[in-house]
Parts: sequence; structure tokens; C-alpha cells
Amino acid sequence: MTEVSYLSAGELSSIGTPTLWAVTIAGVLALLVLDFLVTRKPHEVSLREALGWSAFYIALPLAFGAWIWSRWGGQQGIEYLTGYLVEKSLSVDNLFVFMLLLAAFAVPAALAQRVLLYGIAGALVLRAIFIALGAAALQTLDFAFLLFAIILIATAVKLLRDALSGHEQEVDINKMRSVKLLRKVMPVVEEYHGTKMTIRQHGRRALTPFALVVVAVLATDIVFAVDSVPAVYGITEDPYLVFATNAFALLGLRALYFVLHAALSRLVHLSYGLAVILAFIGLKLGLHWAHGIWKGVPEIPTLASLGVIVGVLVIVTITSLRATRDSGDGERTVVHETQGGGPA
Repeated sequence: MTEVSYLSAGELSSIGTPTLWAVTIAGVLALLVLDFLVTRKPHEVSLREALGWSAFYIALPLAFGAWIWSRWGGQQGIEYLTGYLVEKSLSVDNLFVFMLLLAAFAVPAALAQRVLLYGIAGALVLRAIFIALGAAALQTLDFAFLLFAIILIATAVKLLRDALSGHEQEVDINKMRSVKLLRKVMPVVEEYHGTKMTIRQHGRRALTPFALVVVAVLATDIVFAVDSVPAVYGITEDPYLVFATNAFALLGLRALYFVLHAALSRLVHLSYGLAVILAFIGLKLGLHWAHGIWKGVPEIPTLASLGVIVGVLVIVTITSLRATRDSGDGERTVVHETQGGGPA
């Protein structure tokens, strides 16, 4: 990590020039528009289509990382690639939650990718806000790194406690605060009407189930951002690299969902792995904060972090696949649907 003064506020070191920020944001917006154009006609996504888009959204950030490496050197390149791997790992768990929501709301297969796209767009906006807040905190608060460390370790403890409890994750749409609030504000019809958020029924405007699931996905984006942004700030202090890793990790989620849909339920040990990764990054942040005060405190190099993260992900993937090899399917989900399969 670059040197940052903990005793007084100072500017964070960043490779992000105004031109680079403008080009990157324009590129992200262009990719979002492209995704919306691709999904403008609802259709079921074939495995071939999903694999093609997934390959594109994996090759693009890797090529960008190679450019970062060649342009600014190995330190920035490793920070970018490590941050991207962390964000991509967290996004897989996010996809599992999306899978729960899509099942709970009985979303037709043809509409699933449009729901995911709204969730990705909302996540990008929320991450940008959290990244800006994080950068401001790092510049003005002497204890910001310690605060981030506490957030990550607390999140890791919660993940581990939930995993050890053996309770299956549940989504009861009737208990979701966002759904309760929307139902109080407007009536909700039982049938999906394509990608329409509202329709006119009996002379008044009513929400569709599509609107409910989109709002539910956007609400979960807030929770995801709370641990995601501090996690990548534990890898790099550069706000530009934090934004780039988040953007690239999120943009490919729509296609990745359809590639991993069958495999997601088999990753039964993923929560353990993410708990270890978040706790490790929290420790890294805590040591980094302490090093700014007591120079004798050691720091964890980013390259070592990359090795730990890759190792943990490989181990939990192997153990998950072995644990579910006989059953062929994990048992991570419980979905409570209303009578008739509709969420309204």
C-alpha cells in the first residue's frame, strides 16, 4: 500500500486522472446501456449465450489489469487483480442471494436477466457512493482503517456464526420491509406483465411483482456494499482502483448468474471461505492502521494477500464440491412462496 499519514488528513495517492475517470465511467455506462439493449426483449438465456458474455466480462477486466500493470507497474497491477478477485468472490455470494429472491418472487425465466441488470445498475450507483464516502473517511479520520477493519471482522463473525448454526437461508417475501412498504403505498397485482413496473387496474395505478423484486434486489445491494467497499479498501487505498474492481466485478454478474445457477447451490462452504477472507482483510487493515502509529508493527504484503485469497477460494470450492458430490445438489436454500406462486 502507498504511504498515508494517520496523524493528519492528506490526499490519497491515486492513478486516477480526471481523463481516466471520465473514460472509465463512460465505458461502464456504455456497457450498461449495451446490457439493457441486449435484454430489451425478454428471453430465456441459453448456456451458450451466458458463456459468451461471461467470457467477455472476464477477459475485459483481465486485459484492463494487464494494462494497469504495464502502465503503472506491478504494485498497482497486483492491487487491482487482488481487489478484483475479492470483489468477484463476494459477488458470487451476492448471486446466491439474487437466486433466492428470484425464486421467492417466482420470476419468469425470461425476465430474470432484466431483474439482475437493474440490481447491477443499482449496485454500481451505491458502490460509487460508498467508495466516495470511504475515500473521504480515509482522508479525514485517523482511525478510518481501524473502523473498516472492525466492520469486516464483524461481518466475518456473522457469516461464520450463520454457517456454523446450520440454518438454511430463508427468503420470506411477506416479511421483507421493502415489500411491506410498497404494499402500503400502492396496490400490487398478482400477475407479471413483462418488464412493466406498474399497470392501470380498475382506474388506478398498481405495482407489478416485477417492481417488488427489483426493489428487493436494490435493497440487498445496500447490505452488499457495506462489506464490499471496506474489503477492497483493505487491498488498495486508490479510490480509482477500488471503483474499477467493483465495476468490473459487477458488470459480469448478469451472465455469470446463468452460468453458475446450477453450481451455486453446491458451494455449501462458500460462507466459510468468505468469512476467512473478510477476517483476513480486516486483520490486514488493522495492522496497516497500527503500522501508521507504531512503525514496528508488521504489514501484510498485497502479494501475500493474493495468495491467501486464492488458496481459501480453491479449498472451499474443492470441499464444497466433494461435500455435495453424492447428492448432486446443495441444501442452502429455503424459499417461502405465497399460495399460487405469486408474490403479491
